[in-house]
This record gives sequence, structure tokens and C-alpha cells, in this order.
Amino acid sequence: MPEGAEVDLDKVRELIDSELEHDGGRLLRSIALTTAFLAGLAAVASLLAGSTVNEALVLKSEATRLQAQASDQWAYYQAKGIKAAIAGSAASAYAAAGKPMPDTLKNAAARYTLQQEDIAGKARELEKERDARDAEAGGLLGRHHRYAYAVAMLQVAIALGAVAALTRRRPIWVFSMAIGVAGVVFLVVAMLS
Repeated sequence: MPEGAEVDLDKVRELIDSELEHDGGRLLRSIALTTAFLAGLAAVASLLAGSTVNEALVLKSEATRLQAQASDQWAYYQAKGIKAAIAGSAASAYAAAGKPMPDTLKNAAARYTLQQEDIAGKARELEKERDARDAEAGGLLGRHHRYAYAVAMLQVAIALGAVAALTRRRPIWVFSMAIGVAGVVFLVVAMLS
């Protein structure tokens, strides 16, 4: 009598592999590969989304700094205008009293008016820089939103891929791939904009 039952393990292994192939093994491998690919794309899209929003925040901060500098210039402009008005009032007082106006007073009013022109030019230049930074930040925020949509679509596709693997349903996997393609389209559009 034999000591134990002899089973051909190679034959059992072949039978198991055959059943897996027949029962959806190829489908599972396909789902795993496409899901891994989509996960990689989602990671790239997520990094790009974070990078663009950080750049936009830096530009918004620069725009705010430039606005503060422009506001300071306009305040300085107003101060020079007040000094010019005071000099003009003093000149009127001299004229009303019938006295000659001192040259220093006349020169001060002209100097303040000339300084106002330079200050206004600087303020306008700062406002132009502010507007350029703000517009660039707005464009980056739009790109960030497209990256975020890509990440969301890719994550939904990955989740549906997991459901397809668990249920071994090809239609769910095809649907996950369709959503994944939409996510890739959002990613490409964001990268090209």
C-alpha cells in the first residue's frame, strides 16, 4: 500500500492557471495595468495642480505688494498736491495783501506740481505691473482647476477599476477607462494651456 496519495502538482497548477485565464485572469491583469497607469497619471496631475496653484499664490502676493506700493505713491502724490495748494494759498495771501510773492514760494508750488507728475507716473507703472501679475495668476488658477478636474476624473476611474476587478465585470472596467480618458483629456488640455 502506498504511503500517500500521489498528486501531480504540475498538472494541478496548469489546471488552476487555465481556470484563472478562463475565469477572468486576463481581465484582472488588464484592469491592474490600466489602473496603475491611471494612478501614475493622477499623481503627475496632482503635482502639476499643486505647482500651478503655488505659482498663482506667489503672483497674487506680488500683485498685492505692488498695489500697496502704488497706493503709497498715490498718497505721496496727494501730499505733494496739498503742499502745492498750501503754497498757492500763501501766494494768494501775499497777492491779497499787495505784497510781492517770494520766489521760494513760487518755486515750491512749481516744484510740487512737477513732482506730482513723476509720482503719478511711478504709481501708474506699479499698477500696470500689478495688473500683469494678477492676470498671470488668474491664468494659472484656471490651469490649476483643469488639473484638479483631471485628478478627480482619474481617481474616479481608478475606483471604478477596483470595482471592476472585484466584480470581474468588463463593462464597469470599460466605463472606468472612458472616465480615465476624460481625465487624460483634462490633463493634456491643462498642460497645453
